[in-house]
Amino acid sequence: MTVKTFKTILKIVLSLAFLILLVYAFIPEPLKVDMVKVGKGDLLVTLEGEGKTRIHDIYTVSTPIDGRITRIDSEPGDIVTAGKTIIANMYPANPRFLDKRSETQAKADVDGAKAALALANARVKQAKAQLEYDQADYKRTQELFKKNSVSKATLERAELRLKTLKAELETAVSNKEVMLSRLQAAKAKLLQPEEAKLASHSSVNNLEDNCHICIHSPVDGRVLRILHKSESIVPVGTALVEIGNPSDLEINIEMLSTNAVKVKAGHEALIKRWGGNQEIRARVRVVEPSGFTKISALGVEEQRVNVILDFVDPIEKWGALGDAFRVEAAIIIERAENVIKVPLSSLFRQNEVWSVFKVVEGIAVLQSVEVGRRNDRFAEIVSGLSVDDIIITHPSNNVSEGVSVEKR
Repeated sequence: MTVKTFKTILKIVLSLAFLILLVYAFIPEPLKVDMVKVGKGDLLVTLEGEGKTRIHDIYTVSTPIDGRITRIDSEPGDIVTAGKTIIANMYPANPRFLDKRSETQAKADVDGAKAALALANARVKQAKAQLEYDQADYKRTQELFKKNSVSKATLERAELRLKTLKAELETAVSNKEVMLSRLQAAKAKLLQPEEAKLASHSSVNNLEDNCHICIHSPVDGRVLRILHKSESIVPVGTALVEIGNPSDLEINIEMLSTNAVKVKAGHEALIKRWGGNQEIRARVRVVEPSGFTKISALGVEEQRVNVILDFVDPIEKWGALGDAFRVEAAIIIERAENVIKVPLSSLFRQNEVWSVFKVVEGIAVLQSVEVGRRNDRFAEIVSGLSVDDIIITHPSNNVSEGVSVEKR
């Protein structure tokens, strides 16, 4: 082989190598995508809702009279016993300050009551003296009657007069008591507000001994909220404390009315995002028959309905929850077992038909499917896919029919 021939062959080889490299450089690389294998499983069709827990029966302890309430020493979470635990101590309200005219009138009433009482005392003394005289006269008449010196009629008249005087004495004594009560009532009008010396009565240690009007807990349970803490003058019916039993807990879920009509009593539910590591099982007890209007975060008026759930799991699992804790619930309205399901993220609409990208030997193939039931994560595939098919999840705009793909 001559040198010229060798150079020619070398040029040809280098040209072919360059051409091959150039072609290879323009061959597109496989697109990296997320893939998943189609399988079978159970599909739960749920309706999501947000709400809060609440104690079924909450008792509000209120003041029975107008008066001074001592400081409430109970704290939220304290255990109370029906009829034994003292929630608060009350004293009747002090009288108001008198103006000058009312004070003058009250003093005049006191003076008049004193004079009437003095007159009543004098009449009592007069009645006693007259009765004593007539008792002695009656004895003398009896002695004379025994000696036949006076007639029986005279003795009977003396006896009648004695009974009459006894009745007059009783009347005078009763009138004295009336005058005494009137004097006390007149003096009561002069009473001024007392100095508040109730601080020592508010101690828990001696509350039972110094309790004037005791307000007891109506039920067994725990203190939920203190509505009126400090000592003050309050009107009748002032709410003081809310009491309830934390084990008597239920869940109130606010659902859109269009979703609530699909929920029935007895449907199972899962409590999610409540703060614990595990979901809590619950059951629908009632769907309230009346809805209400609520403004959403976007300012849209929505008609909502309260759906009440009862816990199914034991209290050991949800005991950390209390009254008015935020929870989210997924109410199971339908359950499909052992069906072909795919992630919702793999589905898209192509010419008004649900479709997915199926991977066949590294090539993306457009596949139309018929979708059945679905929830917020998965959808049932009625036809179009088989078990163990590979599909693309989250297909981007770069994925199209015939594109070479590989797993990310």
